[in-house]
Amino acid sequence: MDLRVCHLYPDLLNLYGDRGNVLVLERRCRDRGIDVSVTRARVGDALDARTQDLIFLGGGEDRQQGVAVVDLRRRAADLGAAAASGTVILAVCGSYQLLGHVYHPAEGPALEGVHLLDLETRHPGRGARRLIGNIAIECSLPGVGALVGFENHGGVTDLGAGATPLGRVRVGYGNNGEDKTEGAMQGTIFGTYLHGPLLPKNPSFADALIGLALRRRFGEVRLAPLDDDVESAARRAALARIGASYPTDRWRGRGAASS
Repeated sequence: MDLRVCHLYPDLLNLYGDRGNVLVLERRCRDRGIDVSVTRARVGDALDARTQDLIFLGGGEDRQQGVAVVDLRRRAADLGAAAASGTVILAVCGSYQLLGHVYHPAEGPALEGVHLLDLETRHPGRGARRLIGNIAIECSLPGVGALVGFENHGGVTDLGAGATPLGRVRVGYGNNGEDKTEGAMQGTIFGTYLHGPLLPKNPSFADALIGLALRRRFGEVRLAPLDDDVESAARRAALARIGASYPTDRWRGRGAASS
């Protein structure tokens, strides 16, 4: 059994250690005896997305987004076909915004996205508050539980009817600081504002993505458990830092929103 991973635009979209997400996917597969191949595709590189099981895109600032989106639009049909075939796509922050319909930056013309996620993002303009800080959400995927990370975005995102929130915000801002949604899911496409990087702190989410990605070619796969003591300790520490705990089905702690 093997997993084919593509890191798209690793040179352009890599804020807050986002490449660590790919390292975690590699490590958690290899620790289970699953072979992993990683393709790193830059602007202009040839890539058949339908040969990939999981595609990762990281975060970037407005300038990098402007460069990446031109190439992304060229790949839009291929990415859409890949997702329709079961390829998992995970996009963080800037690339999350670009997978939607349009991104309105603080300055300059609107950037048309690739229409893979039913959402729109706008920047409120100069002087608007940035949505920044540690964040904890309750993930919508069964069995994943709490996700923790770090968000830092000026753009605010509104989901359309075709997208489901990745989770509900308990501490932090999320998509727009208003409706308590964070991220988006649509088929096997996932977007989120959680940096940090995301997957080292949230191994259950990493495993959920690996399972979905393997299902494309191998059917339902039962992943062998791993010793996650270190990862669990890091997650507990992150939750403690932001004043939240997740002992059962309720959140407690200073700054935690009510369910």
